[in-house]
Amino acid sequence: MMSPAVNVHPENTDDELSYLRSEIKRLRAALRQKGPALAMLLRHRGFFIYKKDPLDDVLVPADNLLDYYYQMLHKYSFRLFLRDVLKHQEFFTISQVARYATPDIVRGYLDYLVSAGLVKKQRQGYALARPPIRSFGPTLEWYLAEVFKREFGSEAFWGIKFRGRGVGGDYDVIACIEKSLFYAEVKASPPKHIFKTEIAAFIDRVLDLSPDAAIFLMDTELRMKDKIVPLFEHEMENRFSSPPPIERLEHELFHIRNRIFILNAKRSIVRNIEQVVRRHFQESISASLH
Repeated sequence: MMSPAVNVHPENTDDELSYLRSEIKRLRAALRQKGPALAMLLRHRGFFIYKKDPLDDVLVPADNLLDYYYQMLHKYSFRLFLRDVLKHQEFFTISQVARYATPDIVRGYLDYLVSAGLVKKQRQGYALARPPIRSFGPTLEWYLAEVFKREFGSEAFWGIKFRGRGVGGDYDVIACIEKSLFYAEVKASPPKHIFKTEIAAFIDRVLDLSPDAAIFLMDTELRMKDKIVPLFEHEMENRFSSPPPIERLEHELFHIRNRIFILNAKRSIVRNIEQVVRRHFQESISASLH
C-alpha cells in the first residue's frame, strides 16, 4: 500500500524540484512492487539471470546527475554526438564531433560533459575522462531501460545474460509493464551495418523468450522500409510456409501481428515506444472481447 503524500511546502524552486523528483521515484518504486517482480516473470518462463545491468562499459555520470543526462539523451543530435565522442575518445577536437550539430551546440554539449565529469579538457582538445568504452551500444541499452522505468513506471533490466539457454547472445532490454513482458533489441549502427544474421538472432531470442511484445529499435531517422523491413520479410519467408505480413502501424513503425514491432528514432524514441505500448494493450483488450 502506498504511503500518503507528505504535506511539504518547499521554500524555493530548487527545493520543490528536489521534492518532486523524490516523490516520483517513490511512486515508481511503489508501482513496481504492485506487480510480480520481473525476475520472477522470467523464472516462470524458465529463464534464470546470470548477468544484468553491466555498468563497466557505459557512459553515464554520477547518480545525482542522471536525471538531466537522461533528458539530454532524448535528443537525437546529442546521441549522435556521443557516438563521435566515443569514436575519438582518446583525443578529439570540436570539429571531429560536430558532424551532426553546429559548433556552438557541440561546444555546449562538451561544456556539459566536462561539468558532468565524463570528458576532460586537454591542451588542444578533449578526451574521455574514464577508461575506454567499446561502443555507444551499452549506453543506448541503459537509456532504453531508463525509458521503460521513467515513462512507464516499469521494472527493466538491460544487458541480460541467461544461464543454460540454447539461444546465445545478450538480451538488450527486458521490461515488465502491467504484467506484460516486453523485450527490446536496440541498434546504434545505421541500417547499412545491419545484416540478416542479426535479424535471425533477434527472432531466435523472441521465439525462445516468448515475450508479450518484442521491439527491434534502430537509433536512426532513416527509413525502415528501405532495408530493415525487407530483411524481416526475408527472415519470415525462411521460417514459415505462410509468413505473417509486416504492416505499417504509422510512419516508420511497423509490426508483425502486433507482437513484433520494428521502429526507428524518428519523432523520438520515447514517443515511438509509447505507440508500441499503447498498441499492445489496445490489441490485448480487443482480442479478449472476440
